[in-house]
Amino acid sequence: MRHTNSFLNITTPGIPKLTPYTPGKPIAELERELGITESIKLASNENPLPTSPKVLEAIQAQLPNLARYPDGNGFVLRQALSIRHNVNPDTITLGNGSNDVIDLIARTFLYQNTEAIFSQYAFAVYAICTQATGANAQIAASLNYGHDLDRMLKLITSKTRVIFIANPNNPTGTWLPKTSLKTFMKSVPESVIIVIDEAYFEYVTELEYPDASLWLAEFPNLIVIRTFSKAYGLAGLRVGYALSNPEIAELLNRVRQPFNVNNLAQSAAIAALNDHEHLKQTVQLNTAGMEQLITGIADLGITHIPSVANFITIDLGDQEQSVTQIHQELLKLGCITRPLTAYSMPNYLRISIGLPEENTRFLNALKQVLNQ
Repeated sequence: MRHTNSFLNITTPGIPKLTPYTPGKPIAELERELGITESIKLASNENPLPTSPKVLEAIQAQLPNLARYPDGNGFVLRQALSIRHNVNPDTITLGNGSNDVIDLIARTFLYQNTEAIFSQYAFAVYAICTQATGANAQIAASLNYGHDLDRMLKLITSKTRVIFIANPNNPTGTWLPKTSLKTFMKSVPESVIIVIDEAYFEYVTELEYPDASLWLAEFPNLIVIRTFSKAYGLAGLRVGYALSNPEIAELLNRVRQPFNVNNLAQSAAIAALNDHEHLKQTVQLNTAGMEQLITGIADLGITHIPSVANFITIDLGDQEQSVTQIHQELLKLGCITRPLTAYSMPNYLRISIGLPEENTRFLNALKQVLNQ
């Protein structure tokens, strides 16, 4: 049978203009292509420390139960999170990573002829999930590569359903202080859902950085997103969650697939949540690594966007080579980083904070590539 009609004609209106998210190649495949070994990955904002022994023990204990479905409601994990945040379990929605939670929010509140607002250099998944629902994206021009809250307020219309704010922001690492963010939220109509994405919350040491989860009682239209993929080191297991008022959580759970967080992930998240020493080591390592990279790139005469997360974004626009060329040369030296062309930041390269020896290796490789 000859296929004559494009299936694009029968998709949700936003799908035809979408392109699939392009992740980095697996390390093994990249090494095979380039003929290199012992490469380091500083591209995906992962925790460079080995997995917590307590997490490994919890996973080992669950292995005999793999023939069984996970708890569809995540009862024990939600109980643990409710204690951590001092909220009722019915305010919590679990996700297969925080990306899953973002998608749940979009599918619950966005549809054709509605709008979502987010910043110019915000997390790519906001745009993907918005467009996939057929809703329209209203993008606020950035302020110093971060969120311009005044511009975001001016974009609110009767069609606005959701505002996405990443604090700290990915891929730039910028952050919003408590006073300005709370003032902004008070100006947003209660009919508009405000999503504060705090995926990098645990890394921030700034005194004026807010914990938006403490504002849930004051703002019934607030959703706060957290993840276990970053500081807790569970990126490979995919566990995230949302905190909101129970009415919103109930709506999200209508859309959520019942087994979206597997057995191993739930057990690992509970163990990670209670391993305070591993989290402390992670934050200390990140703080020291950030200083190491800031000093190293400054010595090379390179500027960066100030960051409070577990990555730093550097400006290579003054170099003779393009960022794409620099990225490729770094790959040949076994250093995997993330060029930000997809974010319309063609002069910038994002580097995740690694172990001290990985940071040193990257700095030496960058110096070599730039012929300094």
